[in-house]
Amino acid sequence: MVICGPSGVGKGTLIAKLIAEFPDKFGFSVSHTTRAPRPGEENGVHYHFAEKKEMETQIANGEFLEHARVHENVYGTSVQSVKLVSQQHKICILDIDVQGAEIVKRSDLNAVFLFVAPPSLQELERRLRGRGTEKEDSIAVRLANASKEMAKIEVDGFFDAVVVNDDLDKAYAEIKKAILG
Repeated sequence: MVICGPSGVGKGTLIAKLIAEFPDKFGFSVSHTTRAPRPGEENGVHYHFAEKKEMETQIANGEFLEHARVHENVYGTSVQSVKLVSQQHKICILDIDVQGAEIVKRSDLNAVFLFVAPPSLQELERRLRGRGTEKEDSIAVRLANASKEMAKIEVDGFFDAVVVNDDLDKAYAEIKKAILG
């Protein structure tokens, strides 16, 4: 299952709720990134934090299912991370950006594609500022990228469902309905 959406939209919170309610059904593929950890993030839990040169070498060696350059960093899903979840007989959840989703779309994985959207760009900006983890230039880049990502929901048939996260419980119910029927 592929879940996309702009930074700060609440994807991580929604995924955590899904895994907490259905721990035997879903597992999370921990992505790799070259960005520095934010306060409270743990290596191997939130991301596999990697050096850029090392990650670029692994990408060149075909060790990644997908990867993308986002916000001046590299993010990606290793084949090994997906295998670890599938070996547990769980549906693997990928929290990736639209660039990565395009790559997964072209793969032989039979994935469900969901997009989590903010109620507005103004609300997304408020959430990003509220995190207190972003500098002004980073917020500007994330908002510009959000506009580009949100344009992908207009591509007919790309996403199986689009959920607006204006209320967490309502958005979560919509995600469950899209996934579980």
